[in-house]
Amino acid sequence: MIKEIQARVMLSHVRQPDTWFGLKYNMNIYRGCQHQCIYCDSRSECYRIANFSDVLVKVNAIELLRRELPGKRVRGVIGTGSMSDPYTPVEKTYNLTGQALELFAMYRFPVHIITKSDLVLKDLDTLETINQTQANISFTLTTAAADLAVKVEPGAPRPSARFRAMAKLASHGIHTGVVMMPILPFLEDSKENIQNILKQASDSGATYVIASLGMTLRDRQRAYYYDKLDRLFPGVSDQYRARFGDRYSCPANDVGELREHFQTLCETYHLSTRIDGYRPAGPVSTQLPLFTG
Repeated sequence: MIKEIQARVMLSHVRQPDTWFGLKYNMNIYRGCQHQCIYCDSRSECYRIANFSDVLVKVNAIELLRRELPGKRVRGVIGTGSMSDPYTPVEKTYNLTGQALELFAMYRFPVHIITKSDLVLKDLDTLETINQTQANISFTLTTAAADLAVKVEPGAPRPSARFRAMAKLASHGIHTGVVMMPILPFLEDSKENIQNILKQASDSGATYVIASLGMTLRDRQRAYYYDKLDRLFPGVSDQYRARFGDRYSCPANDVGELREHFQTLCETYHLSTRIDGYRPAGPVSTQLPLFTG
């Protein structure tokens, strides 16, 4: 179900330094996500989303951004995609992410978008404008195999569509790469899977990969995930219970060896394991030459 809601604030400050994604500000225009990945941490009780199958649309998001952006005197990277994919299918109808990007271009803010969707290509022209400052587009990929992806990420575009979108962005000079997390123990933590992701990413123009070899599990998220495992991969949840119990951190099997393999592959495919930080050239401009309509 899609529900329209009113938000109070759109941009939140990110605790510094952000060594993972290089963000200064964070934004989530949607709550809940139509991609319905079986492992999503946003189902956890701490995020207070009553039903993650619902998509809550912050219909006043653009109005809030028009008020908030002029007050941000320090230019820094605005990130989106941490709680809900900014290109969940409802974006086709509301275009709130697209409108937000136009404002970021207007105020010359750099962005870092994390998505599982090739729908990002609809905003290619705006992203090219933002890239005059800085634009990073990261595609979440936990497997390159379509048959596995359709089970663990049932509502998301297939990995092949993400690689094609990555190649299109790279061909336009936009910095793109992979967020390779989570890597699901007993399902995705093989050397073959890691190599398939990194090779196809490199072939598609990726320049970096941000990885975490394993996953996290807590409360409501764990219950949902185990239920899906029982339906899709009988017996695997028993392996989780035996190995991890109620622990929050669930590392990949043979994680040390897998990490070494990952590092070797990154060197082979010339992939950085971090994003270059943004260095502001000066205060936020008050001139608005773009998208003034």
